[in-house]
Amino acid sequence: MGSKKEAFQEEIQQTTESSIHDARLVEDARQGNREAFGELVTRYEHRLLRIINRFVNDFELSRDLAQETFLRVYERLDQFDPARRFAPWMFQIGVNLTLDYLRRKKRRGRWKLFSEISVEIPLDPAVEDPRKIIDLNQEVRTVIEQLPEKYQTVLVLRDMENFSSSEIAAVLGLKEASVRWRLAEARKKFQKLWEARQKIINADKTPK
Repeated sequence: MGSKKEAFQEEIQQTTESSIHDARLVEDARQGNREAFGELVTRYEHRLLRIINRFVNDFELSRDLAQETFLRVYERLDQFDPARRFAPWMFQIGVNLTLDYLRRKKRRGRWKLFSEISVEIPLDPAVEDPRKIIDLNQEVRTVIEQLPEKYQTVLVLRDMENFSSSEIAAVLGLKEASVRWRLAEARKKFQKLWEARQKIINADKTPK
């Protein structure tokens, strides 16, 4: 019990120290120090790329969207509230930019969220056939695609990127309670769709 508490306290301390360092870099960048902004980019570029790629599954496109994100962040530094943490604010800009891009593609009929990403799900240890694993991943993606965007987004941030409820709240501009409710709803809807789909698949496999 004590070790968990100590680990939690250490994590809080590291987060606080990181936020303080970010705040100093932001202030320096506001004063025209490009090296300070460059350090912010270095600190967060990899994670931002990974998050964006969760949605678009295209590394080059992810790089372009990440670059556009940092450009917007730089242009909006004067709008940043120092009372907030920098990272969630930046991720909010990146996620919104990415979702806007995908909505435009969807209107042109060429987009499906999660179309090719690898979804990590618990597997029966007895399942060793790679083809079965691939099929199972595809089934998960097919079900997730049926969820409304707001549920897809919280699933990506929480279950794939391990964001905390408070981090997701900051990124999406929601209250933590709303995030927890939305995540619970997303998982419940996923489970319902999953069970319905499995019934259809099993019915098709039943000899007639």
